[in-house]
Amino acid sequence: MGPRGLSLGAAPSGAARRLFGTDGVRGVAGEFLTAELALSLARAATARVARSDGRAPRVLIIRDTRESGEMLESAVAAGVAAAGGEALLGGILPTPGAPLLIARHGFDLGVVLSASHNPYRDNGIKFFGGDGYKLSDATEAEIEAALEEPFPTPEHPGRVRAFHGALEDYLRALQERFEDLDLTGRRILLDCANGATFRAAPEIFRRLGADIGVLAHEPDGRNINANSGSTHMQRLIAGIQAGDDEIGFAFDGDGDRMLAVDRTGAVVDGDELIALAAIHLRESGRLPGNGVAVTVMTNYGFHTSMAEHGVEVATTAVGDRYVLEALRERDWALGGEQSGHIIDRNFVPSGDGIASALLTLEALAGGDLADRHGMEKLPQTLVNVKVRDREALQHAAEVHEAVGRESAALEGRGRVLLRPSGTEPLVRVMVEAPTETEAQATCARLVALVEAELG
Repeated sequence: MGPRGLSLGAAPSGAARRLFGTDGVRGVAGEFLTAELALSLARAATARVARSDGRAPRVLIIRDTRESGEMLESAVAAGVAAAGGEALLGGILPTPGAPLLIARHGFDLGVVLSASHNPYRDNGIKFFGGDGYKLSDATEAEIEAALEEPFPTPEHPGRVRAFHGALEDYLRALQERFEDLDLTGRRILLDCANGATFRAAPEIFRRLGADIGVLAHEPDGRNINANSGSTHMQRLIAGIQAGDDEIGFAFDGDGDRMLAVDRTGAVVDGDELIALAAIHLRESGRLPGNGVAVTVMTNYGFHTSMAEHGVEVATTAVGDRYVLEALRERDWALGGEQSGHIIDRNFVPSGDGIASALLTLEALAGGDLADRHGMEKLPQTLVNVKVRDREALQHAAEVHEAVGRESAALEGRGRVLLRPSGTEPLVRVMVEAPTETEAQATCARLVALVEAELG
């Protein structure tokens, strides 16, 4: 049913790239991600989307609340203008605002300046094409290659202008999508991570009638994600337990992820939230293809629940871009990751934390998240094993054989997953089983073997 066995975690990568990772170009601002690099990337990307009708490409630029955002915004705008484009500055806005505004206003390119859930010193540059989707690996490779070539001077320099009303456009789109969602009387606590949702999230919940409390909504440029947001849930949990709010939502720094907390203080992860949404959309006839895409890390219980509700599941490598690729290939709408990155292409072709929170409330239909019945999670044990060379996993015959034996023993009841980290010398060993005891015992056997063979 669900995925089992050994996964090398490899995803199609196209041409080799030096700068672009799985989510744009990211690094310490001012050190790796300099103003010069930002200018060069924006200039090359703008030239890449030059219009056939001769008009200047229109490029939307939005950012999160990091102190380096203004510097990089200026550099990107200069790069757009240097290529003859028109840079439109949308200010602070959640990442999903870029594809949404691209579709509404016909921008040729969108640029998001954010390092998502990373600490404030980091920043990043993500590009969205005129179709609202992130650029392909091949296009990103072309942009990198262009950095090594002499750049032609355009006949006319471009312009840099403020794009007024970006936040209101985003809020209006959310209102239109959830026009039938009445939150009157519902007590909801939001954690905005001092990030890009700090204005948008409280405002849309108020407009829909909710009685809200807000945490981490006073960004100072350096407190983004600091002990707050979807990667630091303790603050929201404590807030729920100390007050009388019935549900809480935590967003990450750029607003494309969300995790929830029920009234008891229990964290509800992306697997459970996607299950709730899939069942709701399936029953209301709004789940295209009756399918959903998730990653290899998704809990085995999710697959069991979807089978029971007649929902097909596609499994991808870890990373939202691979989930999105699977959705596009199948013409499906819903997918996401355990981390709370949830995509609903019925609204926008990107993860959207605020929209996901509202979709969760829509799926609950006035009910209590603590009484959710989307799926039964299997006990899961995950251990990161330090190894000499993570790539050696693919040649470790004894490890492969052990994975096969353990998988066979859990057939129909759970699963085993081994995959190398994409960035560190680690092998991740994950086991899901009907009981915590069996999951831990199976995981311990595999961890000992990986340490002996690869440690």
